[in-house]
Amino acid sequence: MDVSFLLNPLNDAQREAVTLPEDVHALVLAGAGSGKTRVLTHRIGWLIEGCGVQPWNILAVTFTNKAAGEMRARAAALIGPRAQSVTLGTFHGIAYQLLRQHWREAGLIENFQVIDADDQKRLVKRLLRELELDEAQWPVRQAVSFINGQKEEGRRAAHIDPGHDPYLETMLRIYRAYEEQCARGGLVDFAELLLRAHELWLKQPAVLAHYQQRFRHLLVDEFQDTNTLQYAWLRVLAGGTGRLFVVGDDDQSIYGWRGARVEHIQRFTEDFADVRVVRLEQNYRSTGTILKAANTLIAHNSGRLGKNLWTAGEAGEPIEVYRAFNELEEADFVCRQVEHWLEEGGSRDEIAVLYRSNAQSRLLEQALLRHRIPYRVYGGLRFYERAEIKDVLAYLRLLVNRNDDASFERVLNNPPRGIGARTQEQIRRHARQHGLSLWQAARQLVENGLSARARGAVSGFLALIDELERACAELPLAQQLIEVIARSGLQAQLEKDRSEQAQSKLENLNELISAAEQFRPEPEDEDVPLLTAFLNRAALEAGEHQADAHTPCVQLMTLHAAKGLEFPLVMMVGMEEGLFPTQSAIDDPVKLEEERRLAYVGITRAQKKLVMSWCEKRRWQGRELYPMPSRFLSELPPECVKEVRLGGRTAAERDFSGVSGGFSGRSDFDPVKMGETPLFAIGQRVRHAKFGEGIVIALEGSGEQTRVQVHFDQGGSKWLLAAMAPLEAL
Repeated sequence: MDVSFLLNPLNDAQREAVTLPEDVHALVLAGAGSGKTRVLTHRIGWLIEGCGVQPWNILAVTFTNKAAGEMRARAAALIGPRAQSVTLGTFHGIAYQLLRQHWREAGLIENFQVIDADDQKRLVKRLLRELELDEAQWPVRQAVSFINGQKEEGRRAAHIDPGHDPYLETMLRIYRAYEEQCARGGLVDFAELLLRAHELWLKQPAVLAHYQQRFRHLLVDEFQDTNTLQYAWLRVLAGGTGRLFVVGDDDQSIYGWRGARVEHIQRFTEDFADVRVVRLEQNYRSTGTILKAANTLIAHNSGRLGKNLWTAGEAGEPIEVYRAFNELEEADFVCRQVEHWLEEGGSRDEIAVLYRSNAQSRLLEQALLRHRIPYRVYGGLRFYERAEIKDVLAYLRLLVNRNDDASFERVLNNPPRGIGARTQEQIRRHARQHGLSLWQAARQLVENGLSARARGAVSGFLALIDELERACAELPLAQQLIEVIARSGLQAQLEKDRSEQAQSKLENLNELISAAEQFRPEPEDEDVPLLTAFLNRAALEAGEHQADAHTPCVQLMTLHAAKGLEFPLVMMVGMEEGLFPTQSAIDDPVKLEEERRLAYVGITRAQKKLVMSWCEKRRWQGRELYPMPSRFLSELPPECVKEVRLGGRTAAERDFSGVSGGFSGRSDFDPVKMGETPLFAIGQRVRHAKFGEGIVIALEGSGEQTRVQVHFDQGGSKWLLAAMAPLEAL
C-alpha cells in the first residue's frame, strides 16, 4: 500500500518518530510549535496503514476535549472512516466509558451519576454543616482541594495516617464522610473516575487482561502534564505487552501546582525498557531571534532532557524590553503598542498580553477602555466581573444604600454565617408581601418572625453593616476597603484556603485596594461622596460593552492560560523579581525552574514580535515597591534584546543584565531610621567588608529590626540586618 501521503508532509525528525518500530516504547520530545499533533495523528495512520494494526487496538489519550476533537478530526481526514474505530479521548472520558462498561466490577451502581465541580462543592458544603464544622475555619474550596489532591495521588481516606496533625485529622473526617455520601448516592466526581478506573485494573485481573490484550498501542499527548494517578494508570494498562508512544515537552511542564509531575517524562526511559527518544526541534511558529532567546533562557534549568529549537524561517526583529516608570505607564505603553500594530496594518486579534497574576489585568483593562481598544480576557473574567470583587463592592454598596436588594442578597450569607436558604426565602417573602426592601424585611423579622438561631445570625449581619458604616465614616477610601475586606470575613476565608485559586483572589482584592488608592473622581462627581463615585466608576467599567464573539479583540490572559496558543504579537508585562518569578519561587529551586518554564512558554507563544516590560515602581499587594527587573530578562542573550524608550522619558538608569535581586521595598524613598539617626536610603552606595560595594535597593522594618537589601556589584542581591551588618555608607 502506498503510504507516501502519511510521510511526505513530515520533516525528517517527525518522519523518524512516526515510523518507529511498533514493538518499542517511544518518547517524543516535541518542542513548542514543532508539530506534535501532526506526529500523533500520522502515527495513528502509520500503525494502521503501514503496520497493519487494527484501529481498535489503539488508545489515544489527551487532556482536553478540544485537543481530543482536533486529533480525531485530523485522523479522520488522514485515513478516513477507520479512524472512528480508534479509542480516542481524554483521561476522564475514557475512564468514564470504562466504568460504564464495568460498573459492577468497579463497585458502583449501574446508573451512577457523574458530578461536576459545582455539585461537588455543594455536597461538601452540606457535609461541613452535618459535621458541625465552621465553614469560615474549614472553607469548602480547601476541603474539595484536599479530597481531589489525595485522589490524584491514588489515596483513599483509609490509606492516610493523620499522625497527631489536627488539620489532617479534620480533613480526613471530611474525606471519609464525603466517600460515604458518594457511595450511598451513587455519585462519582472527576477525580474519582480515574481513581476508580485504576482500582478496577488492580482489583480485577481478568478485566485488566482484557484491555491489555485490546489496547496494544497507547498514544499519550502532553505527557509532561500527567499526575501521579494518570501515570500509574498508564503503566498498569501497558503492562508487559502494551507499547507507549508519549509526546511531550519537559520544558513546558507548568502545572506542578495542580498535580502534574515533570519527573514522569524525565524518568520515562528508566521506567520502561527499550525506549526510543526522538526530538522534534524544528519550529514552525516563531522567528529565529525568539527561538534563540527561548533556548538560552531554558538552558538555565537543570535536569532537562535537552533540545534546541530552530527555524528555517527568518531571524526576525529583536525582542523589545521596555522599562516603565510605573504600572500606569506600562499599561499605557501596551495600548500604544497595540495602536502602532494597527497602524502598520495588523489586527487586534493578532495580539496577546500575558501576565503572571490575574490581578494585573485591572490596569490593562482600564487603559484599553480609555483608548477605546476592544479586548477580551481569555479563559477568565474581566476584573470587575470576578466574584470576590463583586462581593466587596456589594458590601460597600450596602454602606451607601441599605435598600440595595441585589447587594443584600449577595453578601447576606457570604462568607457563611449560618443564614440558610429557608431563612433567606422567608426574608424575600416578607419583603414581597409588605412592599419592603430586603434590609427592611430583615429588620422586621429580627423583631418578630424568625427562629432564635436565625434571628441571631441575621441580626449579627445587620449589626455588622451598621458597624462598618460607623467605622468607615472618616476613613480614606482605600482604608474603607481594607476595613470591609477584613471585618466582613472575606479575607479570613481566603487566607484559610491554601489553594492557588484563593491566593489569586487575595491578589485581586489587594488590587481593588490599589484601585481605591489611585482613584480620582471625574469633575462631574465633585459633589458626590467619594465612595459613591468609586462605586459608580466600578459599575461603569463592569458594564462597558463587551465586544461580541466576532469582533477582533486584543487577548488578555495569564501565562498559564496562554499554553497551546500563538499570536503574531505577544507582550509579556510585569517582568519583575517577586512578580515573575513569584516571591515564593525565588528561594525554592523547584518552583523557580517551573517559573522559568512558564517564561519559556510565554516567549514561544510569539510568532513575529515579542515585547517585554517591567516597572521601576509598582503598587502591588498594598505596598509601593521598587522592584528589580526579572532575572529572566538577564538570562536572554544580549544580541536578541533591544531596550526601547518612548517619548524621551528620563529615569534612573538601571541595567537589567546580570540582575537577580528580590522584589520588595518600602512605600517611599525616605531613609529608614533607627531612633533619630538615618541609616541608609534606597539608591545609596554602600560597602560591605565581605561582599564589597553595592547599591541599597530595598529597606524593610524599623529600629533594630531594620533589614537592608543590597545589590552588590559582585555577587547579586542580599538581605542584611542593618544593626549587625558591617555596612559603610559611601
